[in-house]
Amino acid sequence: MRILICEDSALLREGLVRLLDDAGHDVVAALPDASDLTTTVAEVRPDLCILDVRLPPTFTDEGIRAAVHLRRTDPRLAVLVLSQYVEERYAGELIAGQTGALGYLLKDRVADVGEFLEAVERIGAGATVLDPEVVAQLLARRGRDARMDRLTDRERTVLALIAEGKSNQAIAQTLFVTEASVEKHITSLFQKLDLEQDEHGNRRVLAALIHWENGTNR
Repeated sequence: MRILICEDSALLREGLVRLLDDAGHDVVAALPDASDLTTTVAEVRPDLCILDVRLPPTFTDEGIRAAVHLRRTDPRLAVLVLSQYVEERYAGELIAGQTGALGYLLKDRVADVGEFLEAVERIGAGATVLDPEVVAQLLARRGRDARMDRLTDRERTVLALIAEGKSNQAIAQTLFVTEASVEKHITSLFQKLDLEQDEHGNRRVLAALIHWENGTNR
């Protein structure tokens, strides 16, 4: 995978370059700030951009604004945002775009190399990967969603497995049913949760958010 990194910390930037290179990826650019980001993306055409939320010169929202801009201009470009802390407003703004592959992880996750590389692969393949701490804080002040009451027990179980990031095949194996049966349950729960079909697969993420918000256990 062709990856561009935009991170002001030289230590973390070089660490990411080495980590991703060792994993077989091609780091096509490693930038210390977002000043040349748009131009560089157009020149090197990466598959994935990894950006810090806070970048020079103000260290406020340069990175997140750059990520939002990239997602708007090229929906096919996968974006992974790294943050030292949970930035609720910024995370909400980025996720609200609901376009293309997306990741929002705390920098602590990079320490778990296997978990981080798996997240990179999933995002590069078109998935949305959100740090559990980000999700928890985004949903901390929300109340119970009445739409959950529409689901059957089996649909709640399937939804919980979706929230764990399992594929349809993995859900089928867990429940000892066919993939066709799983697809039927997923279609039904999407309809009951009023989640319209889209081409990017964001319904799974939105359904998982509803599940986490309501603290539903299977």
